[in-house]
Amino acid sequence: SLSCFSIGLSCCYHAKDNLMCRDVCEQILSSKSDSRLKHLLQRAPEYCPESMVRFSCYCNMYCNFIFKGVLKKSDGWVGLGCCELAIAVECRQACKQNALFSCINRNEMGSICCSYAGHHTNCREYCQAIFRTDSSPGPSQIKAVESYCASISPQLIHCVNNYTQSYPMRNPTDSLYCCDRAEDYACQTACKRILMSMKTELEIVDGLIEGCKTMPLPQDPLWQCFLESSRSIHPGVTVHPPPSTGLDGAKLHCCSKANSSTCRELCTKLYSTSWGSSQSWQEFDRFCEYNAVEVSMLTCLADVREPCQLGCRNLSYCTNFNNRPTELFRSCNSQSDQGAMNDMKLWEKGSIKMPFINIPVLDINKCQPEMWKAIACSLQIKPCHSKSRGSIICKSDCVEILKKCGDHNKFPEGHSAESICELLSPTDDLENCIPLDTYLSPSSLGNIVEDVTHPCNPNPCAANQLCEVNRKGCQSGELCLPYLCVPGCKLGEASDFIVRQGTLIQVPSSAGDVGCYKICTCGHTGLLENCVEMHCVDLQKSCIVGGQKKSHGTSFNIDCNVCSCFAGNLICSTRQCLTEHSSEDERRKFTGLPCNCGDQFVPVCGQNGRTYPSACIARCVGLQDNQFEFGSCISKDPCNPNPCKNQRCIPKKQVCLTSFGKFKCSQHECVPRQLNCDQTQDPVCDTDSVEYSNMCTLYQKGKNLAYRGSCQPFCKSVEPVCGHNGETYSSMCAAYSDRVAVDYYGPCQAVGVLSDYGFHTECAFVKCPQLSAIGCKPVIAPGACCPVCAGMLRILYDKDKLDNFAKVTNKKPITVLDILEKLRLHVSVPQCDVFGYLSIESEIVILIIPVDQKPKPLQIEACNKEAEKIESLINSDSPTLASHVPLSALIASQVQVSFSISSPSVKVGPVLHCLFISFSFTLLKLMYYI
Repeated sequence: SLSCFSIGLSCCYHAKDNLMCRDVCEQILSSKSDSRLKHLLQRAPEYCPESMVRFSCYCNMYCNFIFKGVLKKSDGWVGLGCCELAIAVECRQACKQNALFSCINRNEMGSICCSYAGHHTNCREYCQAIFRTDSSPGPSQIKAVESYCASISPQLIHCVNNYTQSYPMRNPTDSLYCCDRAEDYACQTACKRILMSMKTELEIVDGLIEGCKTMPLPQDPLWQCFLESSRSIHPGVTVHPPPSTGLDGAKLHCCSKANSSTCRELCTKLYSTSWGSSQSWQEFDRFCEYNAVEVSMLTCLADVREPCQLGCRNLSYCTNFNNRPTELFRSCNSQSDQGAMNDMKLWEKGSIKMPFINIPVLDINKCQPEMWKAIACSLQIKPCHSKSRGSIICKSDCVEILKKCGDHNKFPEGHSAESICELLSPTDDLENCIPLDTYLSPSSLGNIVEDVTHPCNPNPCAANQLCEVNRKGCQSGELCLPYLCVPGCKLGEASDFIVRQGTLIQVPSSAGDVGCYKICTCGHTGLLENCVEMHCVDLQKSCIVGGQKKSHGTSFNIDCNVCSCFAGNLICSTRQCLTEHSSEDERRKFTGLPCNCGDQFVPVCGQNGRTYPSACIARCVGLQDNQFEFGSCISKDPCNPNPCKNQRCIPKKQVCLTSFGKFKCSQHECVPRQLNCDQTQDPVCDTDSVEYSNMCTLYQKGKNLAYRGSCQPFCKSVEPVCGHNGETYSSMCAAYSDRVAVDYYGPCQAVGVLSDYGFHTECAFVKCPQLSAIGCKPVIAPGACCPVCAGMLRILYDKDKLDNFAKVTNKKPITVLDILEKLRLHVSVPQCDVFGYLSIESEIVILIIPVDQKPKPLQIEACNKEAEKIESLINSDSPTLASHVPLSALIASQVQVSFSISSPSVKVGPVLHCLFISFSFTLLKLMYYI
């Protein structure tokens, strides 16, 4: 095209001082032979400086992307010569994919356009959605940007409009009339079929080339019609219907958290089945977006837009935020870094424009410039507290800076520094605000930040993929990255929230009715499918406790038990409590165990797969005498006699959280007897420490399973260990493959500590191993004897909700391992791993433990922060967890963390007469466990 040729001439003009280079450039432009083009491009480095060659290639690639005729299936595109100039092999291979240049160009344009949004989160969010994929922006996306950003930045609207002109708002079927221009009937038929069945431009172009047996030529009437129609929007625009999850199922989940009916209705309008009107956006911005009483909804929305993530580094402007691997940030990236610098330049003009007030200020370059920089960076990088996930600066900092540097003579009438800060930063609670003095100087950590890494921050994966920490390791010879990019699905047309392919997801009903949800599967097409409606839950129902009304979703203590009200149902742990009103006789009989059972260790196995320390405790948790049998569960052989008719029986121990009366908690699985095993990589280890690629090959060799996962050298000598769940395992690796951490060596022999008041004499005879870290003040997991350096969670769950999930999905029980594997995906630091079990007090206990053999204090702190983060996500019902089945059944959590103490010695209380030391595990050892 002429425009392409003119761009090419401007490229060659840059070589005006090098005649030989300019001559080669013009030959490249005028060449009509692909082979000649490749030859010239490969010879260009001999005549032109390297930077000029790369710029010329950039121009040539740009032109060829504009003109679709260069997209060939066999020979590739004419920019291939430029790819050969890449130094790294990976870069050279990536360059050869047509999508690379398009992606780079799109992201560069998006970075420029969206930077005009400043600190206006919603405007920036919907701007970024335009540039996130290579598909044409939908009408609803463009409308949202115009509605939400027009009053904020006309420059942004102009920039986006320039970009979207190359992506007309159209449905491929709008161009069906072009098919009649084709010169033969076969091409006409193929054209209509392709436009009605394919969606992306690349698919359509490739399909037409194949169907019409001809390359795109500007003189061909068919292609001429496509080129002409692409220059203007053709009448009859078709808007694609939103998916069944609404425009954004994750944000729709947040709407139910609105404190006022006005904000709940506005939120639902914006994120349900159609974009809200311009008026709805403005009203939401005015009444809700910055309203302190709507903190629950706003924090939830922030979790979806920009979840709190551990670690910040590589910022060039907000450098005081670098090297903070155990602090949480919502937006530590180069774009926000640039945004902070842009904000400072705007503030230099003497006014800070906030959404609902303009704040006149003195010269910020002379008055507290470092403080202003910390504020600009905090607003953009958004540090967040691990418990509240709040990101506002503290009120005292706000008042101090405005008293010193505010232009008081120009303050809006009736306002002072205090009243302005009451609007912007209404709290000094350190669990809900960020103190600025933290960021007035660089981090003190320096190079030791490498002790804690964040493979998925920043996100290295594509827009439709989910980044996960690689804990499996790699096969020999494979390129081993610390992360995995797995395909996923978005929770709606306008959603950035990605869920893993093949998983079950809970999303609100499309209409946004409060308390109404559906369960969907993230399918291989990248869309949510097979959705099943759940019964609506009345979230207005409250609980009456001690004559007091407790609203849905609130957690509270009754004596020493943690309780939660869920849709009118009171759910509590079953801890045995002593109170100030307890009688002397009650204190004398108190054991700390459920129902004040004795601490004799005579284990029984319940039908839920859990080993209980005694029959008394089994009865206390609700089991009937015919629902348990004496002996530990792991000692039972579920395959003797063989329950599998004409199939092989394989033991598969599991602890079920669903009602075992409704969903049988089988401890085995039946598999066909195969002559030939497939190549599935699911390593297992036999009792001789020989590894097999999967269970089939192990049994084909007539061997017995020791544990799932790759064989580990430290497990060759089989020594029984006692897990935190009170189960005796044949080896440490057998416990780890169950995601159970080890309490002590040897068979289980004691009922562990459950209460601050209880004294369990049998633990006194247990020899605990050494603590892995000097100066760690450890925690003791409920039912365990020995302490551990870890972050610990005690979680309440809704059994009825789990039963409902099992009922509408695969009719299989939901297990403790299901919960652990899902939560494990939300721990972003590879130096920490997740273990857990069902306690005898009706709680799920989660331990987030350092995996290095000798963990550093920073690694222990990182595990603590991960535990605090997950506790906050559970207690706030954040869609980060609540969108996932079965994690949405977790309703309340308490966290306890290991603190670093100054003294290298750890004092031991009288409850244990052994060393307070925990197990730790090397990262390489654990990488292989699923």
